[in-house]
Amino acid sequence: MTLREKVEGALQKVRPSLQADGGDVQLIDVDESGVVKVSLMGACQGCPMSQMTLKMGIEKILKQNVPEVKSVESV
Repeated sequence: MTLREKVEGALQKVRPSLQADGGDVQLIDVDESGVVKVSLMGACQGCPMSQMTLKMGIEKILKQNVPEVKSVESV
C-alpha cells in the first residue's frame, strides 16, 4: 500500500464529521517527506475554524493512522 493510499484511507475516517457540517476534504498531494496537501471544500472553505480543523482534527488523525505523515497543509 502506498503512502497516498494510507492517507486516503485515514481521510475516510475524518470525512463523516466534515460532511455533517456541510464540508469535505480533498487529498491534493502527498510528498515523500510526509507533507500532505489537502483542499478544504464546502462549508469548511473559508470557515474561521478551518485552521483548527486542519491541525487539531485532520492532521492529528492522519498522524495517528499514518506515522509517516509529518504535517498537513491546506492549498
